Amino acid sequence: MGQMIAIVGRPNVGKSTLFNRLTQSRTAIVDETAGTTRDRQYGKVDWTGREFSIIDTGGWVVNSEDVFEEEINKQVALAIEQADEILFVVDAMNGVTDLDDHIAEILRKAKKPVILVANKVDSNDWLYNVPEFYSLGLGDPYPISAISGFGTGDLLDEVVKELPEPDEDAGEQLDDIPKFAIVGRPNAGKSSLINAFIGEERNIVTNIAGTTRDSIYTRYNKYGFDFYLVDTAGIRKKNKVNEDIEYYSVIRSIRAIEASDVCILMIDATRGIEAQDANIFSLIQRNKKGLVVCVNKWDLVEDKSQEAIKHFEASIRDRFAPFVDFPIIFTSALTKQRIFKVLQTAVDVYKNRKRIVPTSQLNTVMLEVIAAYPPPANKGKYVKIKYVTMLKGAPVPTFIFFCNLPQWVKEPYRRYLENKIRENWDYTGTPVNVYMREK
Repeated sequence: MGQMIAIVGRPNVGKSTLFNRLTQSRTAIVDETAGTTRDRQYGKVDWTGREFSIIDTGGWVVNSEDVFEEEINKQVALAIEQADEILFVVDAMNGVTDLDDHIAEILRKAKKPVILVANKVDSNDWLYNVPEFYSLGLGDPYPISAISGFGTGDLLDEVVKELPEPDEDAGEQLDDIPKFAIVGRPNAGKSSLINAFIGEERNIVTNIAGTTRDSIYTRYNKYGFDFYLVDTAGIRKKNKVNEDIEYYSVIRSIRAIEASDVCILMIDATRGIEAQDANIFSLIQRNKKGLVVCVNKWDLVEDKSQEAIKHFEASIRDRFAPFVDFPIIFTSALTKQRIFKVLQTAVDVYKNRKRIVPTSQLNTVMLEVIAAYPPPANKGKYVKIKYVTMLKGAPVPTFIFFCNLPQWVKEPYRRYLENKIRENWDYTGTPVNVYMREK
């Protein structure tokens, strides 16, 4: 279970620049697929073997007309509630402001580790201003320049040092059983679905406190199913943070998504697909999780014809392209229509994630596919793909194609190979990695 660091601070202190600086090395190397840029407020970092997520709370604020102080109170409250550790960014060129004092006061009362980051130390002259921040009562300020990268290595060392140790045991117990997260924008019906599954028969449900204080795994075994529902604080209890602010629900979802194998993404049938749904979808994608889309409140929709269903499905796949190979189920948590089909489908997707194709079978089929449509030649040189195998123990199905010129196989051809894999074996609902390697 990854741990989460939140960046807080008043506007214009360089939160986004710091976010980009800390996450860029990781995105450049790890993500072979083209990432989406619109959700730059969430990223993963791997520093000396410890992996954690970073969120830039300021990046979620949509309304700039809002009173600064109130807006920042919400950001800080959210960070305290959700993060394992908080980076509080201040501006060395400006010194301490009233707003910094205000934030520091809230953070001093919080029971979370806080690291004070004095940004914009772009030359040595600004170092003399840094001691001023001791007045905030949050310990040593770390001088950095997010723009040049000065001091960020030391900062990351400190971040890793302060992170609570992950609780390995809790994770171990859960390993062999599928973990499902129910995510979606507020009011799409997540709680109703959870209640429809669990019903009043609480005795069949055992709660295990998760690897973090905020995730709860609920073991569900009934009607032949056995899995954990991942629940985050905030799905069940209305929190201090004002619930109507939609972007907060995205940050809440991050925890549940990271802790799960398969995400059940709930979409409100009466509202269609909204930007918020697309945001949560891209979080599921970036974490390479399985996906079942559940169109809820279907009982409220007038037109239930095959035509309408086809149209709705097409519009969903259209918004979520290029990944389109996932199941869509029309449900009503209220009337319990097809809710068990949702579970059955999530179980199927989980099995698809684990599906291993024997190497001989893989080569027989795929080498023929490649011969029928080889990779395009580049400057008169031909790419020859000789052999394909699956990577053992990868979290998602990962196919390695060995060839003479891997760097010349471009995205469209990799997508072609992925589509052929999907045509021949059932990988519905799960991302698939296709890598080219030199033999």
